[in-house]
Amino acid sequence: MKKIHIILFGVGNVGSALINQILEAREQLKNKSKLEINIPVIVNSSSAFYEEKCVRPAWRTDFKYFGVPYTVDTVLKYIKKEAYKNVIIVDATASKEFVQNYSTFIKNGYDIVASNKSANTLSNVFYNNLRKQLKKNKTEFLYETNVGAGLPIIQTLQRLHASGEKVTKVRGVFSGSLSYIFNQFSQQNKMFDSLLAEAGIKGLTERDPRIDLSGNDVAEKLLVLARELHMKKELSDVNIESLVPKHLNGRSSVSHFKDNLSDLNLEFDDLKDELKPDEVLRHIGELDVITGSLEVKLVKEKTNTAFGSLKNAEASFEIYTESHGQFPIVIQGAAAGTGVAARGILADLTKLAEKYNR
Repeated sequence: MKKIHIILFGVGNVGSALINQILEAREQLKNKSKLEINIPVIVNSSSAFYEEKCVRPAWRTDFKYFGVPYTVDTVLKYIKKEAYKNVIIVDATASKEFVQNYSTFIKNGYDIVASNKSANTLSNVFYNNLRKQLKKNKTEFLYETNVGAGLPIIQTLQRLHASGEKVTKVRGVFSGSLSYIFNQFSQQNKMFDSLLAEAGIKGLTERDPRIDLSGNDVAEKLLVLARELHMKKELSDVNIESLVPKHLNGRSSVSHFKDNLSDLNLEFDDLKDELKPDEVLRHIGELDVITGSLEVKLVKEKTNTAFGSLKNAEASFEIYTESHGQFPIVIQGAAAGTGVAARGILADLTKLAEKYNR
């Protein structure tokens, strides 16, 4: 029986869903894949909970009553004291600061799986140094959930590049929340502000919906893909068309923004009125390897295209290559929800497990 030990940093929505999915799948993985996944340590921003083998279904209660203050160093000392084999660090935080610990994890020989995009969107200097450390210490870093919540976007680009195929362009509906909003906006006779509020109720948007509307999250995902294609780009190189009105930007409170959501309606109604019967609005990210441009923007799409036919909170990606010409590789599927992201992390974990001997 092969065993892996997960040290989970981040027990918010995604991290919590991951714990529950692993606990639900443990017996099946043991029986069918001969793989035992243990979670002996779970950590949030202030506390760590240690369980010798694996947390139990009542882990929330255990964490609440038995979690203790920690430092990353105390967590590492615990791992060494228990002599765990096949240790994988899972970063389910959204912290730019936490990724500074990656170097320490790698030096200790631990592989990393992350939904956190920060390590791939900070400066090129950080990005390149991280890859050098991974190579030097023969450790791995998987992050399929950085883009598309686990859809095989990153691995497809990596395989195309490894095979010598030249990718020329990538276009995508990256945001599950904005996909939902514009899909409904195109199909229904509803005001934009009501759809934005509806997406919030469904848990698709951030608490501050300006984070979704700003396009910054899509820009980060686009940068992740650009760097996979060896484009030496920084986040500041992405041309972002924000959907947030200037008078409702980050200098106002969340409550003030939500109280004035109706201000969005006039602009988007005008855009909708300009559409032809076979057109819809879509929020996309696009990178062009030839010109070096990276853009996040709102575009018109024909209803019979991959983007134009999307439903609900789906994502869709078009990968253009020299071999395929004007006919892109299309990858499409669910892109929103903590369960989807957690499932993507679990897929990365089982993939990493294949390299361990026991």
